[in-house]
Amino acid sequence: MVVRDTQAMIASMAPELRPGCFAFVGCGEDGDLAHAFRDVAIAMFAEVEGPSFVVPIETAEAHGIEALAMRQITLTVHSALDGVGLTAAVAQALAAHGIACNMVAAFHHDHVFVPESRAEDALAVLKALQQATP
Repeated sequence: MVVRDTQAMIASMAPELRPGCFAFVGCGEDGDLAHAFRDVAIAMFAEVEGPSFVVPIETAEAHGIEALAMRQITLTVHSALDGVGLTAAVAQALAAHGIACNMVAAFHHDHVFVPESRAEDALAVLKALQQATP
């Protein structure tokens, strides 16, 4: 069921830390690199500068790319695409604890990418936010 109400989205977000580490990478106009990333990417965005991908950190490293290792937390609530406030609440809660985040909204769920070193902290913050929301 799609959830649209702000409080209901937060109260139902049920964050889950996914296995693996990921890197945000861009490849400009390097078609070979883009092809290699396309096969393993969990997300892709067409930017003016060229495609950007979210790939396993090992893939980035294998191609000589140094990138920040990120962990993925999936908010398992099926939030409405036109729902208002979930992203803001999550980002604000994490920012209050000094945790950087990159949000990716997909069709079924929102995904929060946080630095690997803060992943467990971020998960705890999000669970506390959920539990504190009526």
